[in-house]
Amino acid sequence: MIDYLFNAYAMDGEIDLNKIAASLLVEKRYKWEDPLVLNPLTLQLHEGKAFADRRVYLYYFGAAVFFNCPEEMISSFYTNIVKTTDALRIPRSLLYRETYSLQVRESEKIAVTNDCAIMDREESVYIDTIAYTVAKSVALEQIEARVEIVFDKMEEIIAMLDRGQLAVPDTQLARTAATILNFKYRSISHIMILDKPDITWDIEEADRLYSTLANLFELNQRYNQIKHKSDTLLDINEVITGLSHARRSARLEWIIIILIAIEIALFLLEMVRS
Repeated sequence: MIDYLFNAYAMDGEIDLNKIAASLLVEKRYKWEDPLVLNPLTLQLHEGKAFADRRVYLYYFGAAVFFNCPEEMISSFYTNIVKTTDALRIPRSLLYRETYSLQVRESEKIAVTNDCAIMDREESVYIDTIAYTVAKSVALEQIEARVEIVFDKMEEIIAMLDRGQLAVPDTQLARTAATILNFKYRSISHIMILDKPDITWDIEEADRLYSTLANLFELNQRYNQIKHKSDTLLDINEVITGLSHARRSARLEWIIIILIAIEIALFLLEMVRS
């Protein structure tokens, strides 16, 4: 039995694959669905044919997946890549990490579990499909954590409202709305959570493997949860914005009333003097 390990990390922001490719003198142009696959030691385009070749997959939506790479090689890759290009921002924390295992056991039944996939032969399509899936999963994990942070902030604002306080600046409400919309945009457009990799349209085995992994990692369910929480946050933000505007309007009305009262008082005073 041979055991191959995948280590997936969420990066800080998107990855401009074409800019990285240009820095590495790679002439190929990458579309939004194409990963950039590099040799983690040489930083050259991975073109090896051997199944066990170490490689790193970079995805434009902000994920890196290392195949068959020890920890020291992963650290070395990060150190060397930032010296070559400024298009890749190293994650400040390795908190958002996903691991998965691929085992090759000849003449045994194929099995796919939460922790590993057992295959009866070596096929590069298995590596590509698993890397794509764990990359999506770890990117979703980062978004899920950031959604929870916004939820916590909203709870603080709701607690203020419960005490009769409303001191939230419009700029903060606008930033919150932009953050929430970014969650929805990234999960749909960037991570392509509703899309399957192109290879699944051509190879039936890849399609079955991806569908199984997507169910195990609960990609669609997690996306729906992000969407639901984002919608809830937008509704709350809209209510708070409405209350803030109403409060400001009421304040302006009182100012106008006071100014009118002052003007009337001055007019009456002038009449009395005359």
